[in-house]
Amino acid sequence: MQHFVLDTPVEGPFPDDTSQAMFGLGCFWGAEREFWQTEGVYTTAVGYAAGHTSNPTYEQVCSGQTGHNEVVLVVYRPAQLSYGELLKVFWESHDPTQGMRQGNDRGTQYRSGIYYFDDAQHQLATQSLQRYEGALRRAGYGPITTEILAAPPFYYAEDYHQQYLAKNPAGYCGLGGTGVECPTGVPEAHGKRD
Repeated sequence: MQHFVLDTPVEGPFPDDTSQAMFGLGCFWGAEREFWQTEGVYTTAVGYAAGHTSNPTYEQVCSGQTGHNEVVLVVYRPAQLSYGELLKVFWESHDPTQGMRQGNDRGTQYRSGIYYFDDAQHQLATQSLQRYEGALRRAGYGPITTEILAAPPFYYAEDYHQQYLAKNPAGYCGLGGTGVECPTGVPEAHGKRD
């Protein structure tokens, strides 16, 4: 399957000069758009991760019974885009203090999450959380609720969810950031090549 916007494959194997990242930040329709619009991203796909069943359907995930999160798989070129820059997009595109919701979207599948592929991503994710939490607290927000976990299996969502807002420009997007800038100077590192 080809990416509706980028015209690149959404399933691997991916080029040798790319790395992978995975994020959950609310409804994956708007979340995916944030990343495909970022220069240096090779492809994106939406799916389900960090649950306890295999190959869940959208309906099963929405029931809250599978524990999965709606996530975006981001395949990017580290020579053009650092993992630190992806983290900045992640933090500034949603409110990571809301627990199991984003705006009016409520449920376990809308939680904030960073799913790292190697130790370097883990370290950068943890450092960026600490820095951004300080900035949010100064702006009057509560503690960050984002989970940081080793990348779990990624299950591709149904075809109609892929690049949904490009196919449906008037579609719903409940994603909204806090307006608080993520502090610059997040150290850069390259993710593991797959």
